[in-house]
Amino acid sequence: MKNKVLYKVGWVFIIIACLLWISLVVIPFLPFSLGMKAAAVTGAIVLAEVFFWIGAIFVGKEVITKYKKYLNPKNWQKNK
Repeated sequence: MKNKVLYKVGWVFIIIACLLWISLVVIPFLPFSLGMKAAAVTGAIVLAEVFFWIGAIFVGKEVITKYKKYLNPKNWQKNK
């Protein structure tokens, strides 16, 4: 591992990205106007992607490939 601090920061960014994706479920129920909700959803999606890809750069290609394989629904039912 090149730099443990960047590796940890990368994982923090990926976790933030996941939390932003989860926030999309909550945003429609907030007491804001429709325009503000639309802006919040758009902002959350953009920020989630930015945080994920910056985190992916920090943790490395191998970790992201393994992470994406783990989250792919096609692989959930396969026997090892």
